[in-house]
Amino acid sequence: MPELLARLRALLRRAALTSDVAAADEPGPELRLASLRVAPSARRAWWGEAELSLSKTEFDLLELLVRNEGIVLDHVTVYREIWGGALTVDAKNLAGYIGYLRRKLADADAPQLIHTVRGVGYAVRRP
Repeated sequence: MPELLARLRALLRRAALTSDVAAADEPGPELRLASLRVAPSARRAWWGEAELSLSKTEFDLLELLVRNEGIVLDHVTVYREIWGGALTVDAKNLAGYIGYLRRKLADADAPQLIHTVRGVGYAVRRP
């Protein structure tokens, strides 16, 4: 009986490992907002046909905003999600990264998608 249980556990372990590898090969769903496409599993983003060249933090921020389309994300929430709530993050960092994203989107001829809600935070809205 113990040998049978050990063999069953080994089979289950192999089956889980195989399904994890197969899931890693399949691309996840893309996020879309107007002509903006964000592929979280590939960590790539496009406006129309133009691929955006984004840093890790820029991509994380864009993904967070697009996932929460239409919702105003306050500064604390963004800091917690992007930087893990690190106390060493300066308040100007977030504004800087928002500026970088806006510029890169504008360079790709995108309309203004990222909106500032003064005193609260940022939101992404359809043009």
